Amino acid sequence: MSYDVVVVGGGNAGFCAALAAAGRGRRVLLLEKGLPDEAGGNSYYTAGAFRVAHGGLPDLAGIVDHDDRHAETVLPPYPPEDFVRDLERVTEGRTDPELAATVAGESRSALGWLRTLGLRFRLMYERQSYQDADGRHVFWGGLAVGSTGGGKGLIAQHTAAAAEAGIEVRYGHRAERLLTEDGRVTGVAHADGEIRAESVVLAAGGFEADPEWRRAHLGDGWERARVRGTPLNTGDMLRAALAAGAARGGDWSSCHSVAWDAGAPATGDRTLTNRLTRQSYPLGIVVNRDGRRFLDEGADFRNYTYARYGGEILRQPGGVAFQVFDAEIRPLLRTEEYDAPGASVVVADTLDALARGMGVPADTLTATVTGFNDSIDETVRFDPSIKDGRAARTTPPKSNWALPIRTAPFYAFAVTCGITFTFGGLRADPHGRVLTGGGTPLPGLFVCGEMLGGLFSGNYPGGSGLTAGAVIGRRAGLLA
Repeated sequence: MSYDVVVVGGGNAGFCAALAAAGRGRRVLLLEKGLPDEAGGNSYYTAGAFRVAHGGLPDLAGIVDHDDRHAETVLPPYPPEDFVRDLERVTEGRTDPELAATVAGESRSALGWLRTLGLRFRLMYERQSYQDADGRHVFWGGLAVGSTGGGKGLIAQHTAAAAEAGIEVRYGHRAERLLTEDGRVTGVAHADGEIRAESVVLAAGGFEADPEWRRAHLGDGWERARVRGTPLNTGDMLRAALAAGAARGGDWSSCHSVAWDAGAPATGDRTLTNRLTRQSYPLGIVVNRDGRRFLDEGADFRNYTYARYGGEILRQPGGVAFQVFDAEIRPLLRTEEYDAPGASVVVADTLDALARGMGVPADTLTATVTGFNDSIDETVRFDPSIKDGRAARTTPPKSNWALPIRTAPFYAFAVTCGITFTFGGLRADPHGRVLTGGGTPLPGLFVCGEMLGGLFSGNYPGGSGLTAGAVIGRRAGLLA
């Protein structure tokens, strides 16, 4: 069979590419490896957060759903320059400057375009804001917008928009290799035959669901990480593209990984999806199986540390840690995560009893908590909506939001490493055109989403993955 454009992968990026191509009158086929009850890629499992450059709430009024809380909302402007600076800062200067500038500069217009196609967005009050003393909802960390309905809603809305645009979607079709002719990609092959196309857009994710590739590229121990999302991202199309002459791009030795419920299954849960994350750690302390802290929980806003702290947990004994809070902190934790069904938590009225339930030495945990409490500068006012400088001068330090652990009952949430996606992928230009080792476009081949390497390395600003998928996916579809 023959199409103008074949898109491989039915997550957010793949749908954006397909919708952009269909909007130009192209005949588009989207191949999804999963069956309908497995589909959506990693996008399905997300909270649906999109990092968007904007000029404040009035600038987003035409994109986000109305909410009565808007009148009592503090949402500072987040210009594209700040978005780029955040990418540069968290990757320690390793982000591709052209890709970064493109994603930041077109983030708002990409969401505006999706809104015209029927996708809906909202302000993420429950995840990204705190109420101040005046009752105002104050947003923090440069991230405010999410898809209505989270990742599940995002994929449902994409699917409806694709049907409206006349895009053919085939489920349960695993692309196996790329067809080439005279140095040009001319289609894809799968178990049932070949599909010819003028252009192929790859949006099939990274290799995070392949334990052998994780160990080979990320290092020993990474084969033990839990997979947060789809079990289908096993690097099939990365292998196929490299075999067809594509160049590697980005950092193949690092990934996005988070604190994940230690009792979670080996791969993503399609019912709980993102509710298995444990991301209120900046309010408490994190200890390992020895009862000792090993990182600065308040080094920065959660949005700028959570994607690397999973790897820090994996390096601890047994690849497990515990987030510890007391009764006064507990009400501040994210309800959707910490009250999720089956959460792995120990609750006790004393630190000794808590330690026994955790299986850690009681004397060490007590010493850790006591030393932490005694080192807090309690003259500084706690304010979770800013980096408040309320520090614990201990080792390692806690730079912000240090609250004492002293009021019973005490809570310890067991967490492990949940890998989201790998940062290494294919090298491409800001239009998603896949490049060869010589830096020239490989004719007929595009890439977007988590398969695109170069944006992230070592760390990641929260919400920028879905945004990058929308921006580069749209750009690829406008050329494919």
